[in-house]
Amino acid sequence: MLKIYCKNTGTSLEFQEGVTLAEALPHFDFDRPYDILCAKVNNVAQGLKYRAYNSRDVEFLDYRTYIGRSAYCRSLCFLLSKAAHDIFPGSKIKMRRPISKGYFCELCKGSPVTSEDVERITLRMKEIVAADSPFKRVEVRNDEAIRIFSNLGYEDKVKLLETSGQLYIRYHTLEGSPDYYYDALVPSAGYLKVWDLSLYEDGMLLRVPDRHAPEKLTVFEPQPKTFEVFRENLKWNAIMNLDNVGDVNHAVQKGHASELIQVAEALQEKKIVKIAEEIEHRYRCGALRLVLITGPSSSGKTTITKRLSTQLMACGLRPISVSTDDYFVNRNDTPRFPDGSFDFDNFDTVDHDAMQEDLVRLLNGEEVSVPEFNFVTGLREYNGKKLRMEEGTVLLVEGIHALNPALTAKIPDMAKFKIFINTIISISLDNHNCIPTSDNRLLRRIVRDFNKGAFTARQTISNWPNVRRAEVKWIYPFQESADVLFNSSYLVEFAVFRLHAEQILATVPRNCPEYSEANRLLKFLSYFMPVSDREIPPTSLLREFVGGSSFKY
Repeated sequence: MLKIYCKNTGTSLEFQEGVTLAEALPHFDFDRPYDILCAKVNNVAQGLKYRAYNSRDVEFLDYRTYIGRSAYCRSLCFLLSKAAHDIFPGSKIKMRRPISKGYFCELCKGSPVTSEDVERITLRMKEIVAADSPFKRVEVRNDEAIRIFSNLGYEDKVKLLETSGQLYIRYHTLEGSPDYYYDALVPSAGYLKVWDLSLYEDGMLLRVPDRHAPEKLTVFEPQPKTFEVFRENLKWNAIMNLDNVGDVNHAVQKGHASELIQVAEALQEKKIVKIAEEIEHRYRCGALRLVLITGPSSSGKTTITKRLSTQLMACGLRPISVSTDDYFVNRNDTPRFPDGSFDFDNFDTVDHDAMQEDLVRLLNGEEVSVPEFNFVTGLREYNGKKLRMEEGTVLLVEGIHALNPALTAKIPDMAKFKIFINTIISISLDNHNCIPTSDNRLLRRIVRDFNKGAFTARQTISNWPNVRRAEVKWIYPFQESADVLFNSSYLVEFAVFRLHAEQILATVPRNCPEYSEANRLLKFLSYFMPVSDREIPPTSLLREFVGGSSFKY
């Protein structure tokens, strides 16, 4: 016999050894408004078919949790892939990235995707759901899995597994079709009750449930500018023959890491130069005086602002910079969450009235004393820093609220140039496993916080859900209003971060809730061949996080 301690109820019950989580679940009485999809077992994500042979702590999870959503969406990807292959044998389905509140995917079958194609795939998906076909887990030696996927023509999975360094791997089957997913799935297709598939650009959009109300779909959100940036990155990846992590790993093994770094840096610098030239053109031709730069946490705003300033000077302009952070209200006046903790990402954390007044005065040619926020004392201080705009001067405002219209409502739109920085990841683990959109930013923040001695990995992970909620509320709504979207993702950054992050993530104790995320990130990083940062130049945005930058922050 063994004991299972259920965190949902705070109680323990005895079971026979080998009991599955699905078998144990009905014995625990707690409110379950939505299907339980998976669980955390000793703070590690597991599917409901997990068998316990020793006493365990278990927390059952539904779609409203990150782990539950991930399991549901991975299972949906498998369902779509299975249905597409059934309808179009020999075709390839590529799950590209989350966009427009769904997942963009390509169907490679030799001809453009039509509405009839989508209807046929949708019907097949519904048939599998109605049959409640189970997702079965199989564990084999890595070389056996490579043989299986090679025979199926899944070269993307073969390349990933060849470079994974694993001895045994677990794959899943659905109605006899094998596929590989790097984490838990739901028990069966019958759990996948809410979804939709539709034409989107030159592919399809797989829509998923709303995270707060899983009984309904998320609201579709057009993102044409974001999609265009993503499409541009795919083009460059194709030129370099890099479509997924296996491709990158093989390139690293062949000694091409330096070339990948150089190309990544060149592409980013080319984009910054183009933005600087556009700003110069608008400045010379009209009333543009103000450049607003924003993006979510750890997107590289500060470094991109500094590199843009350099290129603007090369264009003959004189950039001066102001950060919204320096206009933070005093710590005691900061908005708080219901639990009393500080809500640092709230728009009212910035004294926007004072900042807008200073911006207007600067644009009118006045000399203005600007504050500097003291993060140690939590006070906004005036230390004698003064700014004035003269002929050829462009004012750069950087911060998470820079594109919020309320911050610059008194300034004419013709005077503004808006830049949104994001990390749009264009490679996937393999064709059916896209990389979560915020994983690189979370890793950046974990490494930077740790190196600065600001927060431990556990603290950064604990606060990340608050950061993400604030981004959805205060930052992303203004993404499509930008004049330019800049993609700060870096082709080999996960390979570089592996050497920095592994030891930091290993400090997260196994007995805390944050261990599940640390464990997931460690597993995720293990798929990447490590790359040293020695050839990362001192002006690279990655230096903002791993250290060694020539810029002062």
